[in-house]
Amino acid sequence: MTRPADAQHGVLVLSCQDAPGIVHAVSGLLVQEKCTIVESHQFDSPVTGMFFMRVEFARVDGAPLDLDALRSAFGEIAGRFDMEWRLADAAERQRVLIMVSQYAHCLNDLLFRNSVGELNIDVVAIVSNHPDLKGIADFYGIPFRHVPVTKDTKPEAEAALLEIVRAERVELVVLARYMQILSDGLCRELAGRAINIHHSMLPSFKGARPYHQAHARGVKFIGATAHYVTADLDEGPIIEQEMLRVDHALSPEQLAARGREAETRALAHAVRWHTENRVVVRGSRTVVFE
Repeated sequence: MTRPADAQHGVLVLSCQDAPGIVHAVSGLLVQEKCTIVESHQFDSPVTGMFFMRVEFARVDGAPLDLDALRSAFGEIAGRFDMEWRLADAAERQRVLIMVSQYAHCLNDLLFRNSVGELNIDVVAIVSNHPDLKGIADFYGIPFRHVPVTKDTKPEAEAALLEIVRAERVELVVLARYMQILSDGLCRELAGRAINIHHSMLPSFKGARPYHQAHARGVKFIGATAHYVTADLDEGPIIEQEMLRVDHALSPEQLAARGREAETRALAHAVRWHTENRVVVRGSRTVVFE
């Protein structure tokens, strides 16, 4: 029997201490449930002794998957190997909230990629501490929430943000050049479901006009880092990095333009991999099955 091209796909992601029989147990269960493996990646870390795996699968006959039954059946295997795991519909669109300040490039890029099918997300709201980018939200028909932030109003602003996250059942928050530092409490609340982007020259050239600082120092590489948000500022587990070679001929403005290219690519990759269940976080590091 040939599996239909439009058959529903499930995705199983797991991590545990390496042990004999993990792959056999997973594939055996899928065979038992009349499923075939569509895509499979695995990584055995020789440093930590951890095993990581992502398997995408479908019913052999193309019938819909009973994900609840599969989760129940997989529970015994997960318990036997003490796994951390998740099982999802590969086509399910995650509900995403994008936060932005006044730089439009990452916001514009994510919304365009999503509009042409490069991303599989539902952007349920755009939140900004400035009103400047409302026109972009309007163009894509996405609700725009202006939540001003000052030193005195930061707790109220973060409470308003969390209210939106809960009301909209947000699964992922993307800081697309949101130029405010989140409180430790908010970082903990959003742990594992918030992604940030910044230039990759940190910890050098902190603060304002980093590309002018980089130009003054004659840097030869610039780039961007997309990572999960943690209370340790700009030090969360890294998902993706983009690097570009530059030289003395570029002005600070041209360096910044190249930096924007790197930021959009790194952030788009990170959002896609996260929402396709391709990222496993282990401590301060990630395993990414591209």
